[in-house]
Amino acid sequence: MTATSVHTTSVLVVALDAPIPVELPKGEVLVVAPALNSWLRHWVSDEDAARSRAEERAAAWLDRLERAGVHARGHVGDPDPLQAIADALPAFPADEIVIAGRSEPSMRLAEKLVAQAGRRFRLPVVRAEQSLPAAA
Repeated sequence: MTATSVHTTSVLVVALDAPIPVELPKGEVLVVAPALNSWLRHWVSDEDAARSRAEERAAAWLDRLERAGVHARGHVGDPDPLQAIADALPAFPADEIVIAGRSEPSMRLAEKLVAQAGRRFRLPVVRAEQSLPAAA
């Protein structure tokens, strides 16, 4: 008898701000919340508040996904969202990347990240409002 391999989709969610409704395929989900910070605070190594906000953001995303029946894990990532993705991919080989941001600055950053991450990581990258269809 041959064992059949069932591939589940692995999705990396880059959480730029508060959780938004997003449909994800059944599978593994990793939420990375970059410790976004202002240039000045980063320059003077004042990252505590940014890390704290990112921890809260990751926890809120995990809570929302759990309530939606999606088991996920998450952590705080590098202040540079592209570097946060690069850091996550070796341990979590994602099939897709979802960039999620709802506020005006986050939406602009998300648009930029979709293009940059797609070129750099050669994976499908979408914004949350263009989220992937849920598996049947």
